[in-house]
Amino acid sequence: MTKLLDIQNLTLRFKGKRTVHAINDVSLSMEQGETLALLGESGSGKSVTLKALLGLLPPKRTEIEGKIEVNGIDVLSLSGRKLQKYRGGEVSMVFQEPALALDPVYTVGHQIAESVMRHKGVSKAEAMSTALDMLDRVRIPSANRRLHNYPHELSGGMRQRVMIALALACRPRLLLADEPTTALDATVQIQILLLLRELQKEFGMGVIFVTHDIGVAVEISERVAVMYAGQIVEEGTTSEIIKSAKHPYTQGLLAANLHDVERGARLNAIPGAPPSLETKPDSCSFAPRCAHATAECRAALPPVFTPAPRRRVACVKAEPAIAAE
Repeated sequence: MTKLLDIQNLTLRFKGKRTVHAINDVSLSMEQGETLALLGESGSGKSVTLKALLGLLPPKRTEIEGKIEVNGIDVLSLSGRKLQKYRGGEVSMVFQEPALALDPVYTVGHQIAESVMRHKGVSKAEAMSTALDMLDRVRIPSANRRLHNYPHELSGGMRQRVMIALALACRPRLLLADEPTTALDATVQIQILLLLRELQKEFGMGVIFVTHDIGVAVEISERVAVMYAGQIVEEGTTSEIIKSAKHPYTQGLLAANLHDVERGARLNAIPGAPPSLETKPDSCSFAPRCAHATAECRAALPPVFTPAPRRRVACVKAEPAIAAE
C-alpha cells in the first residue's frame, strides 16, 4: 500500500538579508489513516514543515531540497492548477487562528461551498447542502442559521469548528492541524480535540497535529515526532515517547509538564534558548542546553539509532541507554 506521507531528506532555507536554515535533513513517513503529533517549542520547524507540505512557502525566497510525497504525489513538482487541486482535495489545513484564516466578507456557508464547487464540480445548491452537512458534523448548533453568519459573528470555538468543516468538506486524505486549540480556553480545547479524533476515525484520514503541549499530543496522536532546531530528534509511538523517552530534549519536555506539580513547588525547565538558525548545524543543536553533553556531542552531528522499526533517536547517549534496558 502507498504510504500516505513520505518525506526524505527535506532541507529548507529562507534566503534574504540573512539565511535561515529552517529545516535540516528531515525524513518522516506516515501510513494511511495514522495520526502523528509534531512536538516541539516555537521555532523548531513544525509549522514550516506543514507549509512545505501544502506548497505555501514563498518560492522566490525559499530553497528546498529533498522529496515530499503525499499518497504517491510528488508535492515539490506541483504548480498552477495541479497545486490548486492538491490543496483541499488531497491535503487540507486547520490554522491556529481561524479569525485570520477565514474571509471576513463572505458567510461561512459561502466559503465552504466555494471549496466544494471548485474541487468536486457540483452545483451551488449541492455545495451548500454539503456545507450544511459539515456544520452539523462539527456540531455547530442551529447549523442552518449559522450557515449565513459571517466569521466575526461567531465565537472563537465556533470559528475553529467552521475551519474544521471547511478543511474536511472535500474529504482530504491528510489533514494538517497547526496548533488549532492554542487560542481557545481549556474546555473548548478538549471539545475540539475530541471532535478531531472522532472525525479522523469517521473519514479514515491521516492527521498531522502540530503542538508544543505534550498533553495534547497524548490525547490526539498514535505517533509522535519531536522536533528541535529544524531536525527530528526522536520518533516513536506515543506510548514509547511518554514512557521511555531517550533524547534529553524529549525528557526535558516531559519533565516540564505541569501535571501533578504541587502548588509552590519549583517548576522544571530546560535551561538556555534554542540556537540561531543562521548557520547549518554541524554538531548536536541541543548540546549547549544539555546536562549530559560531551566533547563528542559538540564535534559532529549525532548518530541516529533505530532500536525498532519506526523508532529512532538522534543522540550519542541513546545506544547505551537502549542497550541497558
